[in-house]
Amino acid sequence: MNVYKNLSGISGITHYEIDDDYVAVKFTGERAVYYYANSRIAKYHIERMKALAVNGKGLATYINQNPPVRNNAVTG
Repeated sequence: MNVYKNLSGISGITHYEIDDDYVAVKFTGERAVYYYANSRIAKYHIERMKALAVNGKGLATYINQNPPVRNNAVTG
């Protein structure tokens, strides 16, 4: 997994991984990895999350402010 840049300095995300059809996220203090996949979440959400992950800012806020994203992660 890639280290999340956390440009805001206050993100709860530590790592991320991007694949063609998902974004995986590791949160501070969590052992589980959360998978946000095209099969459960609209593709435009996944694409936005990919951009935020690479930019290193706004990903946790995006997840928290979008219930269709927040409520459809699968842990692994």
